[in-house]
Amino acid sequence: MSLSGELIAFIGLALVAIVGGVLLITLTKVVHMVIALVFTFLGIAGIYMLLSAEFVAIVQILIYSGAITIVMLFGIMLTKHQENDAPAKGGWGNFSLLAAIAGFAVAVYLGIYNLDIPVQPTALHEENTKQIGIELFSKYVIPFEVMSVLLLVALVGAIVLAKKDDEEGDRS
Repeated sequence: MSLSGELIAFIGLALVAIVGGVLLITLTKVVHMVIALVFTFLGIAGIYMLLSAEFVAIVQILIYSGAITIVMLFGIMLTKHQENDAPAKGGWGNFSLLAAIAGFAVAVYLGIYNLDIPVQPTALHEENTKQIGIELFSKYVIPFEVMSVLLLVALVGAIVLAKKDDEEGDRS
């Protein structure tokens, strides 16, 4: 196994995604958790770029890192929640978390280190976005349009519900 630039980039992006995921489940403040989630999404998008799935990477950045994260932040900021600090886990909680992560890493390493996957010629790097567009707007045009109408209905329903809550708050 040689150390190439692509391998170094993969290791770096994988570490960003893993550290973001671990921080997501260990942090106690919700806003900090959302920021850790953004780092996880960006690491995964970088891995998609390394796999020559540019369209999926850009969608990952725009939809997940952008829109979903902003919606989560708005949801956090607009809802009433009580700030209860969780009790600290102490030394054994952190140790068990570290042991679980190390055990998972060892299991993954042992599982894939000697795995022999035969190389097959494929056409991976040839106009991925164009192929997705052709499939989406020819073969799957009806489900695409149904999904857009469903999202529009959900947006209008959310606005109506928010407006109703706002009017009830003004009367009180």
